[in-house]
Amino acid sequence: MRVPVVDVDSLSRNWWAVSLRGLAGILFGIITFFAPGISLAALVLLFGAYAFADGVLTIISAIRRRGADRWWLLLLNGLVGIAAGILTLVWPGITALALLYVVAAWALVTGVLEIAAAIRLRKAITGEWLLALSGVLSMALGVMLVLWPGAGALALVIWIGAYAFVFGVLLLALGLRLRGLGSLRARGQPAPGVA
Repeated sequence: MRVPVVDVDSLSRNWWAVSLRGLAGILFGIITFFAPGISLAALVLLFGAYAFADGVLTIISAIRRRGADRWWLLLLNGLVGIAAGILTLVWPGITALALLYVVAAWALVTGVLEIAAAIRLRKAITGEWLLALSGVLSMALGVMLVLWPGAGALALVIWIGAYAFVFGVLLLALGLRLRGLGSLRARGQPAPGVA
């Protein structure tokens, strides 16, 4: 099955939104590495802001692709991020265990949706494995948080920081690949991996 060209064009035109998501993840990861002793309340606010911003940028991408097939998966991913962000910002006094499960649920749902998107894009672009790998990474974080809930706030900060950093690098790389795809299309050259 061939993915419509307009879908790929839309993705390549909006490479900046994917790249901004990646930069937000990298920034969040760096902040947690340099401040591992951060209090739980600060972590809640930082995670809430990150999840909210990631959700907003994902929804922007979805809205710009609304004519494409299954654009709603991206919209759903963004809504999950916004919901996780709002939940953590509205109840900043949430306990460490409750935060852990909010983060775990967000990571699991986001991971599943990103893997689904990567499968959908596999014939449209090269480098879709970056999105699939970020989805697997999201799911791995969610599973680890569920399996070891007593690991402590410091471990949670480091896990989330490592996840956000690697996730951000992968999304930034995908955004730059999408930018390159748009440049090829603008010059009238066929994009590698497009059937």
